[in-house]
Amino acid sequence: MVAVYRHDIHKARMRGHEHAEDSFRGMRVNEQVPLGADRDAALLSRPRGEPEQTLDAHESWFRVSLLTGKVASTVEPVGDVGGSLTELISVEDAEALHSAWLDSVVTSLFSESPYYPYTSLKYHTLLAAALLDNYRSGFEFDELFLAVSERDGTTGPAVVPHRTVLVTSGFAVHVTGEPGDRPAARLGGAPARSFADVWARLPAVPFDVDRARRWRVLDAQLRRVRSWSAALQFIEEYVAALDPVAAGTGGDGRDA
Repeated sequence: MVAVYRHDIHKARMRGHEHAEDSFRGMRVNEQVPLGADRDAALLSRPRGEPEQTLDAHESWFRVSLLTGKVASTVEPVGDVGGSLTELISVEDAEALHSAWLDSVVTSLFSESPYYPYTSLKYHTLLAAALLDNYRSGFEFDELFLAVSERDGTTGPAVVPHRTVLVTSGFAVHVTGEPGDRPAARLGGAPARSFADVWARLPAVPFDVDRARRWRVLDAQLRRVRSWSAALQFIEEYVAALDPVAAGTGGDGRDA
C-alpha cells in the first residue's frame, strides 16, 4: 500500500513511464502496482488504446481545470514541486500516506496524461489505492460500490483508510466492497469511464440539492462527467470555490 502512493510520482515530474526513474530522493518509486489496480484505475478515467491529444495546443502535464478551463499551475502557485513531493511520499505508514494524499495540493496540479489534461494525478492515485485495498481484501471489481457519506455532527465526514477517495468539509466519497448503510451504487462489471452513470444510480447524494442551487448544479454536472479522476477533482474544486463553509466565508449555504 505504500508503493501504490508512490507509483506515479514521475508524472508530477513531467515524465512518462518510459523516462521514469526507480528512485526519487532516496525513496523507491515507480514500482508496479499489483493485482492490476493501476491498470483498472486508469481505465476509470482514460480510454483504452493509444492516447490521442484531446485538447488543442495543450501538451503539458499540468492539469486543466474542468471548472474554470484554466491550467491549474496558473491558479495555484507551483512553488517547490520536488520539496512538496518529498514531504508527501516520505511517510512510511500507509494510512498516513493516504491521509496526506487526500489533502495534497501539489498532486492535484498534474493530470494522469498530457493527452487527457482534465484528468487528475491525485485522484488516479487515490483510486488505484482504493482498488488495490479492496482487491487485497478479496473483492472483485464487480463487487465494488461508489459510496457517499455526509458530515457526522460536529466532526468531519468519516475517512476509511485507503477506500475514501475524496473528502470535503461536508461529505466524503468512497470506493469499497463494504458500503455498510451508506448510500451506494455498484461500479459495474468492468472498469470504464462510468462515473456519471454510477453517480446517477446513487439512491441519495451527500448534499442537499433542495436547499441550494449550487448543489443542484454540482449534482447535474456529476451526471455528465464520465472520467472518474476528472469528476473527483471537479468536486474538490467546486466545493472549495462555492461552498461557503469550505471557503470560510460563513453563511448557511442557502441561495436562489
